[in-house]
Amino acid sequence: METLRCKAALLMLLAAFEPIAALPATLKGRSLLVTEHGVQTPLHLKGVNWNPVGIGGMHPHGLEYRSSVETDGRLMLEAGVNVLRTYEPLTDRVVLDSLWARRIQVINTVWANGAEPMHTIRSRVDAVKDHPAILMWAIGNEWNYNGCYAKMSHDGCLAKIGEAARLVKESDPTHPIATIYGELPSVETIARLPEVHVWGINYYDMDSFSDLFDRWAARSSLPMFLGEYGADAYNAISGSLDEGAHAHATRKLTTEIMDRSAIREGGICLGGLIFELTDEWWKDNHGSPHSQDVGGIAPGGGPYPDRVFNEEWWGLLDMHRVPREAYRVFASLPIPTQSPAVASASVALTEMRLSCTMGGCTSVPMASSSPFAAIAVKAGASAVAGTVKADQEAEVAHRGVGGGVRLRL
Repeated sequence: METLRCKAALLMLLAAFEPIAALPATLKGRSLLVTEHGVQTPLHLKGVNWNPVGIGGMHPHGLEYRSSVETDGRLMLEAGVNVLRTYEPLTDRVVLDSLWARRIQVINTVWANGAEPMHTIRSRVDAVKDHPAILMWAIGNEWNYNGCYAKMSHDGCLAKIGEAARLVKESDPTHPIATIYGELPSVETIARLPEVHVWGINYYDMDSFSDLFDRWAARSSLPMFLGEYGADAYNAISGSLDEGAHAHATRKLTTEIMDRSAIREGGICLGGLIFELTDEWWKDNHGSPHSQDVGGIAPGGGPYPDRVFNEEWWGLLDMHRVPREAYRVFASLPIPTQSPAVASASVALTEMRLSCTMGGCTSVPMASSSPFAAIAVKAGASAVAGTVKADQEAEVAHRGVGGGVRLRL
C-alpha cells in the first residue's frame, strides 16, 4: 500500500507541471481518444462508480461529493483509476478540480429520473462543460429495467432519453454522450437513439462476461463500455463476508475487460467502471442507513459466487474507507497498452440464460464455454457452492491466506 501511495504522489507532482486545459475526448471507430501533450492517444477506462452517501444518509440528498473527494480521490489514484461515473449531476467545480488534479475524469450523469424536468439538463451541462475533468455525459441508468425511475414504458423512456441527448448536444456539441443500459440493447433500440454516441452496459453474470463482447460486435459498430460490473463482498451461500470471492471476481472480470480493450487492434470495449468504490448503507429497504444490513435479491442471474445482489456490500472500500482485498487486486491490474489483439475463441451458443442487474433481467443465449453456465442455471446454489469452494481455494493459493473473515451477525 505504501508503494501505491508513493506512486500516487509522484503522479500528482507530475500532473502539476502539465497544462491544465484538456480537449474534449473524441471518438474514432470503437476507440475513445484524448489529447496528451498535443498528441491524441486512445484511452482505456479503468473506472469506478462513485456515489458517496455517508452513514445515515439517503440517496440522493445524502451525497457527500465535496467532503469525500480528497480521501476518495487519493484512493482512486492509488488504484490507478482514471475515470468515474456519477448517478446524479456533479456540478461542483471544487470537486472537479480535485479530481482533475489527479487526472481522474468524469462520466457525468445529467439526467436519469423521468420525474425531473428536462429543462434542468441545459443548466447542468452549461455549469461544467468547459471543465477538463468532464470526459462525457451520461443519460439514464439501466432505464430499460427501471422505466427511467418513473415506471415509464420502454418506448416512453426511450423517447425521453433521445430528447435528453438532443438537449445535451445543443448545449455542448463537443463531448460524447452515453446512455447506460441493462444488458445489451436490441439493434432496433440502438437505431432509434442516433443521438447516443457510446453505450454503457450494466452486466452481472458470475465471474465472466462470456460472449458479451462478441454479441456487441455483431450488433453495433459503436463504442461500448461496462457501465457497471463486479461482485459484492457478501456471500449468501456461507452467510458471511467473503473477500476471497470478491477479489477473485474483481480480478477475473477486470482482466477480461482489459483483454478486449479497444486500445488494442480489433478490441471491442472502451473499458469498465466497477461497481463500486465504497459501500452504501441506505440501500436495503428493510434496514437502517445507520448500519450495514444483510439483504439482497436473487432474480435468477447475478454476481459471483451466489447470484444474489447483496445491496450494501459492493464497495472496494467499506464505509470507513478501509480497503478490501478486491481493492488491492484492482489496484494491481495495470491499464493495458496498445498491443496486438488477444484472440477470442468462437463460442457455441446453446440454451438460454438470465443476465441480470439489480434492476431486472434479460434472457440471452448461454455460451457453452462458461464454466458456470450449466451449474449455476440448472443446479442452483447448492451446486454452485462446491464449484465456488474449489475456485476460492485456488484464489487463496494465488494471493495468500487471509482474504475472508466471518461476520458476527
